[in-house]
Parts: sequence; structure tokens; C-alpha cells
Amino acid sequence: MSIFDNLGKAAKDFFLEEGEGQPAPASAARPFPNLATTAAAGPPAATYSTAPVVTQAEQRHLSHINGLLIGDGKDFVAFVKMVKSMAASGLTGPILYQTAFNAFTAVTGLDLPTLLASAEQFEHKLTADRNKVLERHQEKLGDIRIPNAPPGPIVQLLNQELQLQADLAALTHQLEEKRQLLLTAQQQLQQERHKAQSALASYELANATAAAELHAHRQATQSFLTSATPTA
Repeated sequence: MSIFDNLGKAAKDFFLEEGEGQPAPASAARPFPNLATTAAAGPPAATYSTAPVVTQAEQRHLSHINGLLIGDGKDFVAFVKMVKSMAASGLTGPILYQTAFNAFTAVTGLDLPTLLASAEQFEHKLTADRNKVLERHQEKLGDIRIPNAPPGPIVQLLNQELQLQADLAALTHQLEEKRQLLLTAQQQLQQERHKAQSALASYELANATAAAELHAHRQATQSFLTSATPTA
């Protein structure tokens, strides 16, 4: 029989067994009402409905958390291990925690205030570690900036994205400016072509008029003067 079974059997002798009707001995365990009530009732339903859905924690995270919960064997974590061991034998509710507490205090000599203070220390340790991890991940996500800390990959990519967006905006602005210059040049080209075409048409008209007049005068001169000149 394991040590927890022995301790459980010894501790259960302090309590009335169901149906026996025998009073507990004078050395019965001190009551453990607050923690027992919490364990029996369990967390409120809202806790489960609002908690994020996580399939399974990664082993590296579990190992990290377990490393934070390593004590000296005379602390609340060791007590929880004893509770889990006794729960496997079928104990539940107040009887479970009262039995585990009597067995634990018989071995360690700890009283209830010291045990609860140990639990509070571990809770503070988990909270502090979580705050540290949250701060590190907020820095990685770019939500905060930790002084003298090199930027993480997400921050670097975010900066790269912002720079590329700025470059794209600048190029778009330059492209729009070039587009406007192109439209202006095309308009000027069209105007110059129209002017050149108008000038050529005007020249052609003047040239044709002069050529026609010159030809008419040449014909008249030839006709009148040739017929009027006596032959020798």
C-alpha cells in the first residue's frame, strides 16, 4: 500500500464513516470550509463560457509552468498532489480536503494559515510570470516597446510593411505627377501640331494663290505681247 493510501486511511479515522453513527475522536481535523466548498462547488458556469478554447497546451509551456510550481515538498503544491492522489481513491468534496489536510499536516507540521500563505505565494508567482510573458509577447506583436530591447520579427516586418506602404504611396504620387506631365505634354503636342497644320494650310493657300496669279500674268503677257510685236 502506498504512503498516500496509508496516510489516507489514517486520516479517515478522524471522521465519521457514513452509517456508522460513531462520533469522531477528540483529535479530529480542523475544518477546511472555504477550500472544501470551492472544490465541491467548482468554478461558476460563466468561467467555462468565457474562457478561450484551447485544445492542448504545448509541452514546453507545461514544462515551464511545472518548473514554476516546484517547491520543497512542504508547500501547497505538495498538498495538491496529495489531494489528487486521494481523489483517485474515490474521495470527493469536504472529506477529500479534510482528509488530505490532516494527512499533510501530520507529515509536515504545517498549519492552515501557513498552507494558504504558500498557495498565495504560488499564485503570485504564476501571475508575475504571466505578466512577464504578456509583456514580452506584446513587444513581439508591436503593441508596446521595451527600451533597449531589439525589435522582434513581427516588429521588423511591421516596420518593413509601413516603409513599403510609404514607398508605394510616394511612387503613386510620383506616378500621378508624371501622368499629369504626360497629359500636359500631349495637350501641348496637339496644340503645336494644330498650329503647324494651320500654318502649312495657310502657306499652301498663299503659295497656290501666288502661283495662280503669276501663271495668269505670264499667260497674259505672253498672249498680248507676242501678238502685238511685228515680225521682221
